[in-house]
Amino acid sequence: LREMVRVLRPGGRALVLEFSQPRLAPLKPAYDWYSFNILPRLGRMVAGDADSYRYLAESIRMHPDQDTLKSMMVEAGFAHCQYFNLTGGIVAVHRGFRT
Repeated sequence: LREMVRVLRPGGRALVLEFSQPRLAPLKPAYDWYSFNILPRLGRMVAGDADSYRYLAESIRMHPDQDTLKSMMVEAGFAHCQYFNLTGGIVAVHRGFRT
């Protein structure tokens, strides 16, 4: 994140689109089940590679949640940080500016 701040021009904007943590409580168990059961099967059928999609599910689970990533962006030097949840928080867009 610090490198992103460094290479941006003053006033420049960074957008980070990442898988994130669902914000709707009923969605969490369904999303976990999909991520660890369906996603690897789809990966095997489409790409012949279930392991990469299993790894994707594991890495999503370990990724910082929306508020934590926002705090990390502020700590790295971004200003006016915000995030926008998409699909109930399964995906989030974070935005920050270099001052």
